[in-house]
Amino acid sequence: MAKELFSLAGKIKLLREAAEMTQAELARLFGLSRSSVNAWEMGLSVPSTQYVVELAKRFNVSTDYLLGIEDTATISIDGLTQKQVSALLDTINCFKNSDK
Repeated sequence: MAKELFSLAGKIKLLREAAEMTQAELARLFGLSRSSVNAWEMGLSVPSTQYVVELAKRFNVSTDYLLGIEDTATISIDGLTQKQVSALLDTINCFKNSDK
């Protein structure tokens, strides 16, 4: 299960669900069928380079992250207060330290 989350298919599904989007909604954004997005998420096919770039833009991640070249994802903090940023950093540190 954990390995699936780190695959391109798993990342697409995770990012889509985090954005509270259905497969149909994501497909509509790209002018595709829902079954195309489903095939990506099931690992039956992979998005073309064009769609990898579009996915990265849509979900504010790098193409390297989607493709598994790097494990680091970025989170935009634009529009957040310093208190909100601090809360996010505390939460991230909590998760990082939970394995220790």
